[in-house]
Amino acid sequence: MTTWTRKALLLTVSAAAAAAGTLTAVGAPVAHSRPAGPATPPIAWGPCAPIPGTPVPAGQQCATLRVPLDYRAPGGRTVDLAVTRLRTDRPEARRGTLLVLAGGPGGSGVQRLAQKGEALRAATEGAYDLVSLDPRGVGGSTRAGCGIPEADRHLVTLRAYPAADGSITENIARARRTAEACARDGGPVVRSFSTRNQARDIDRLRAALGERKLSVWGHSYGSYAAAVYAQEHPDRVDRLVLDSVGDPDPARVEYGWMTNVSSAVALRFPDFAAWAADPAREAEGLRLARRAEDVQPLFLDLARELDHAPKESATPGVPLTGNRLRQALQSALNSDTAFAPLARLIRSAQDPAGRPVLPPELAGALPDEDASLTMAVVCNDVRWPGPDSGYARRVAADRARYQLTAGMPANMSPCAFWKYDEEPRPTRITDEGPSNVLMIQSLRDPATPLAGARKMRAALGERARMVTVGQGGHGMYLGNGNACGDRAVSDFLVTGKRPGRDTHCPN
Repeated sequence: MTTWTRKALLLTVSAAAAAAGTLTAVGAPVAHSRPAGPATPPIAWGPCAPIPGTPVPAGQQCATLRVPLDYRAPGGRTVDLAVTRLRTDRPEARRGTLLVLAGGPGGSGVQRLAQKGEALRAATEGAYDLVSLDPRGVGGSTRAGCGIPEADRHLVTLRAYPAADGSITENIARARRTAEACARDGGPVVRSFSTRNQARDIDRLRAALGERKLSVWGHSYGSYAAAVYAQEHPDRVDRLVLDSVGDPDPARVEYGWMTNVSSAVALRFPDFAAWAADPAREAEGLRLARRAEDVQPLFLDLARELDHAPKESATPGVPLTGNRLRQALQSALNSDTAFAPLARLIRSAQDPAGRPVLPPELAGALPDEDASLTMAVVCNDVRWPGPDSGYARRVAADRARYQLTAGMPANMSPCAFWKYDEEPRPTRITDEGPSNVLMIQSLRDPATPLAGARKMRAALGERARMVTVGQGGHGMYLGNGNACGDRAVSDFLVTGKRPGRDTHCPN
């Protein structure tokens, strides 16, 4: 989830449509230059504004795309989308346009293209112009908030951790007041934040680029948005990469993704435990235990201590609590590169004189617009179980079985009290459509576990092949350093060739 909230666009008056389709890398013509769907004015590209903490590659351009607030009233009120592109540095090799979709909900596509664009352009040998967008509600796009109180906008309150004794009384009260705030003050813009509208917005971007088809690389939540777009517009997708994807069951979607986190964290934690018990950590001062099996009890004991006696952190007024430690663990499990900062946090918490440095996402409240966007998408997409459906019982069972997450994934969210203008209708992902999908998935993903990805694979049938990667982490392509997995995706994007059957890349 991004906390970047500044406007990321500086427009110029020059207008340029995307380049017309050329030949593929293997010499076959691709007719991508004839727009499909309603006519859309070309995009006026200009330089991007600075992105805090992220260098913008030379040549990356930004613009605004105006789209309907409500596609049922296309001539009515509009919202602005921040869009961005990085053109191929090898025009002679260009075969089309590749859309990059960030995770979240709440990830900025403008920022992700700045982070990944140069590496992606090199990995795909200049075969694509690269484009992305900030979904409505994110970054430089039209934003809106619900007026959620600051105390309710910390990650550990948005994510509904139970009290130290397992009680969910305060979670219920917080969920109710957040849903009521969004119903009262969110307005039509907040009600428009959904995956279905993101798919519609993507198609407007495609038309504005002058492309008949887009290739798409979706990461995390972005992979679900990509799958929805491909399901609803199968004739407008060229090559589709789904990277770290969740269960597409339309009866569950985001609700199901959250409940899967408990088992996912439990499956991934041993990777951190092995790292933290490795003698190589001794010289770094980061070895937490002599044996890997001792790391989890150490962590759980420390979290319980912090439940009852939070420790003053380096951020005034924001102590390190047990739930902040648990959330720091969940975030760190996404990548092995985050293991060392997590171990330092644990060491500092153990030190009577230590003042732990909190990860940025835990050091303060999210802006109202970011918190509102995240809640709105997951609530607008699918109807969650109501408040009287047995949350306390499910939290107690989950808490007992999966101690590392303390019952949070099974807990109540504002979605239990959400007010709808119309019943959510999640898209059902099916095997109807072209066979043009490549999935890539970690065996031990702490956010979108393999079990959910296998359900997406089964839903897609012969439309897809899946590459599993024998390591832990979330976000595999150009993300966790597996050369075999990176090569499989890059080869598919450049040549269109997939493995003949599902395949595995060892660590």
